[in-house]
Amino acid sequence: MKQVTILLATIMLLSTTSKAQEITQDDYSRAISFMYDNVYNKTVFNLYTNVNWFKDGSGIWFNNYSKNNKSYKTVNFKNHKVIDLFDHQKLATALSKLNDKTVEANNISISNIERLKDGNLDLSFEGKTYTLNLKSYELQLKEEKKQEENNEFEAKSPDGKWIAYTKDYNLYVKSTENNKEYQLSTKGEKGYEYASWYGWFDTMEGENGERPKRFSVSWSPDSKWIATSIVDTQNAEKMYMLDHSIDSLYKPKLLSYYRGSPGDTTMVKITPVFYNVETKKEVKTNLPTGTHINSVAIENMKNSGELLAGYSERGFKKEILKHVNLNNGKEEILIEETSETNIDNFWFRQFQDKGKIIFLSERSGWRQLYMVDIKTKETKPLTTGNYYINSVAHTDEVKENIYFLASGKEPNANPYHQKLYRVNFKGEVTLLTPENTNHIVDFSEDGKYFVDNYSTINIPTRTVLRDSKNGKILAELTKADVSEVVSKGWQSPEVFELTAKDGKTTIYGAIWKPTNFDASKSYPIIDATYTGPHTQVFPKSFDRGLSNQSLAEFGFIVVGIDGLGTSGRSKEFHNHSYKNMENNLEDHVLAIKHLAQKYSWINIEKVGIFGHSAGGYDTGRAMLGFPDFYKVGVASSGDHDFRMEKAWWPEMYQGWPVDETYEKVSNITNAKNLKGKLLLVHGGIDDNVNPSATFKLAEALVNADKDFDLLIFPSQRHGYEGKARNYFIKKRWNYFIEHLLGLKPIWDFKWD
Repeated sequence: MKQVTILLATIMLLSTTSKAQEITQDDYSRAISFMYDNVYNKTVFNLYTNVNWFKDGSGIWFNNYSKNNKSYKTVNFKNHKVIDLFDHQKLATALSKLNDKTVEANNISISNIERLKDGNLDLSFEGKTYTLNLKSYELQLKEEKKQEENNEFEAKSPDGKWIAYTKDYNLYVKSTENNKEYQLSTKGEKGYEYASWYGWFDTMEGENGERPKRFSVSWSPDSKWIATSIVDTQNAEKMYMLDHSIDSLYKPKLLSYYRGSPGDTTMVKITPVFYNVETKKEVKTNLPTGTHINSVAIENMKNSGELLAGYSERGFKKEILKHVNLNNGKEEILIEETSETNIDNFWFRQFQDKGKIIFLSERSGWRQLYMVDIKTKETKPLTTGNYYINSVAHTDEVKENIYFLASGKEPNANPYHQKLYRVNFKGEVTLLTPENTNHIVDFSEDGKYFVDNYSTINIPTRTVLRDSKNGKILAELTKADVSEVVSKGWQSPEVFELTAKDGKTTIYGAIWKPTNFDASKSYPIIDATYTGPHTQVFPKSFDRGLSNQSLAEFGFIVVGIDGLGTSGRSKEFHNHSYKNMENNLEDHVLAIKHLAQKYSWINIEKVGIFGHSAGGYDTGRAMLGFPDFYKVGVASSGDHDFRMEKAWWPEMYQGWPVDETYEKVSNITNAKNLKGKLLLVHGGIDDNVNPSATFKLAEALVNADKDFDLLIFPSQRHGYEGKARNYFIKKRWNYFIEHLLGLKPIWDFKWD
């Protein structure tokens, strides 16, 4: 009897364990419930509030969301009180009568709202514009003003006296007074086209397909000068795709587009050209002909015939900003940025009335704000310090104030959380948003006010209206509400930090856990990666808190990590990835090992990874460069060999000229190293990251006799949409369930 009892107990235990290890419909339902489309302003509310500024400068309007309710609110700048923009029930009744269908007061959908002088409102509803009388709630259909037909292939001068256009690939102008035509250029021909522009996604169909017609000129403010470009495609090479997705065709459609790869000289060439409208002659300059990744950008100045010309040298180690005077042919360098690595975030703005230009530079080792005097060429720093200026949010030339967002300036602050500051021309800096959170701001056109969405991944969003003079909060607009998902067990991601591979720098990441998390269990861990050096994945604000929750619901720990080499910190920090993209994941491995040592519930033997685009490269690199650590990967739309990529991105981060490091970092040349389970995914007509590298990696894996999986979406470009998006999400979920959890996934589950 004792033996029978033990046997029965063992059978029951095995049965219970087996059942506990099954993936169920409930798991999928939980995962689906945390997808963006199903939570944003449906079960979580006001994670980020977008505010609309009335054109008359009188105030703002915005939406406030709560369970089963969408309301329209307004703030008048006279009293800063938050009130309803209108009576929702009365407007719903009026809209219902107007359209002979029920409009619910708690779910009105209108847009383009403007306050009129008499206090009434203009608004758009179902494609038509109405005036709403706020006393009677009558809706008056507005007659649409006949807009002057806009011909995209011609441009009228500011004074209205000339029209610029092209004919036979040359630039012409025509007088609006007597219709007399003047030919300005004479050398134009097919493939060498004046007054054109290069379209990054200009797709051509068929063997000898035509590039879409393009036209662009820039008139000077006084209508005396024309700036434009010659686009030369005569020796430019193409990238190709085959579109298999057209139901009515039984042969694939050939698609192509001009796109240079790293090191190519056979690229689209762009030459800046300038014309004096009075003399009808071209005015020569010393500005260079560039490729489509480093062409000259022109910005007109106030004085007639004067302009700013900015361009990068190939390889992105030098950035030039010139002052060009077409009247006398004088060209002067105002800014010359140089770097031993790369310059990928140069920015400037001119203050014409002051004769100044402000710009952002990392010449000190940190991205700071500088000012150059156009006449004297004297350059001085406006800000200094070991912190990073992310962007300039607003400028006030009259008051000589510059508002900028910067990270890491305050002591003991997370280096990814940005705050708003003001600096004047004397270099005096004032903090305007003291809360120890991440701030996302939006300024009124006159600069008197700004709206601030501030939060962290653990502190819910608060959206307020502030005075730009001192940052004082004038009105609280909305607060994030996540009570419904919290009641289901959701907790905001846990932030962690550790020392990077250099042994001195602190790096950061975040952990997502399933809502039914049990610390007594052991969970596989998945790295949600994107080490593309131009951005970060650390979730700075509260609205990012649900981004990886769906995947975690199946019983995974998901992490997002920013190691050395990503952006937004010091130049030294960023430089770790330059010509070294193969090692961007070393800090990820360190971080996951650190977490496994800290937490018993992380299974270091079961590590997965996924990523898209540059994250797709990361995933391939993880599986081939760290094959004993990463066991399962899903790489979507990956640029697996930078030699097959669009030129600018690899030349920016892996260097130019192309050297042996390109071979070294290639996933294709490392295909023989695969040990784990790898799913490669790509869109068949991806004209951002051409699918050819994924195909070539697949071929290399076949030749290396490696077991892998390949999924191609014939109709999809770089991002997956519609049915393909859901299919991909399902496939990715199930790939990790099967190969990382070791369980049988469900294919036919309900999406709602």
